[in-house]
Order: sequence, then C-alpha cells, then structure tokens
Amino acid sequence: MREKTFCSVKPQELKDNPFKSIGSDLMLICAGTIDKYNMMTASWGGWGILWHKSVAFCVVRPGRYTYQFMENNGYFSLSYFDKKYKKALNFCGARSGRDVNKPEAVGFTPLKDKTGAVYFKEARLVIILKKIYFQQIDHRNFLDPAIGDNYPNKDYHRMYIGEVIRCLIKK
Repeated sequence: MREKTFCSVKPQELKDNPFKSIGSDLMLICAGTIDKYNMMTASWGGWGILWHKSVAFCVVRPGRYTYQFMENNGYFSLSYFDKKYKKALNFCGARSGRDVNKPEAVGFTPLKDKTGAVYFKEARLVIILKKIYFQQIDHRNFLDPAIGDNYPNKDYHRMYIGEVIRCLIKK
C-alpha cells in the first residue's frame, strides 16, 4: 500500500465540519520553527471569513508553553488527525513541551511548510496560517457570566486569528 501524501486545496473545498473537527476530534496547534517548536492539543477555535479573508482562530492561555511560540512567530499550523490518534492527542494536551519531547513520545513526524510553519506527517488535514490579529480575552466583556467558570484561575486566553495560507489534505 502506498503512503498517502498531502496535496493543497482551497479552503472552500474542505469538507470537514469545524464543530466536530475542533470540538470533539481535537486539533494540534503548532508554532515555532523546525528547530524549536511546540504543539498543544486544543478543542476551542473556529474557521470562517473575516475581513474578506479565509481565517481560522485558536486560543492559547499565557501559561502554556506554546504561548511563547505563538507570540514569537508569524506563522502557525492547525493539524487534524484520524480517531486512531486520539490517545496521542490527549497525551499532547496533558503534558508540557517544557518537560517532554511530545512528537517523539507519541511518534509524530514534524514537517516544515515553505512558510517555516511546522506540521505533522500523521495529520489528515493541516491548515497553515499567517498570524494577522490577536486579542487578549477580557472577562469584563463576558455577556454570559457563566463563561467566567472556564477561568477559575483568571488565566484568560489570548485569541489568535490567522489568515489561511494553505490547506493540506491527505490523498
């Protein structure tokens, strides 16, 4: 059986349901360079159109190791995996890259996009993004007070919006 390879598609050609792909299947946010990067599992984020651009957004808490990589790099990736990788994604969400080499621990192979963004060979879908906006979540703007329950330590996320540069799917 030949190994599947990535091919580039337009964002409008994606067939994934973002509510499932992000909310229940999980994704990896990855930022940095091939020489020094980190990734984290996430289940909050979205895709859409903003400012006449195809965009995706994700949120990262300042205490996460990935945060410094998001802050210091202009590109990042969102990688989506088949269900067989759920255990690996859970591991990547529970452990810090400060303490463990997560790709090595779960057997993921890092690849470098021509933008320099890092993604993983084992993914089924990768979105390469150029960071175009960020916003610190401000609890004073919560119109539903129950949202604050997500922040018992007051460690509010930073939201990053990225312009979609490339979508890679396995064929």
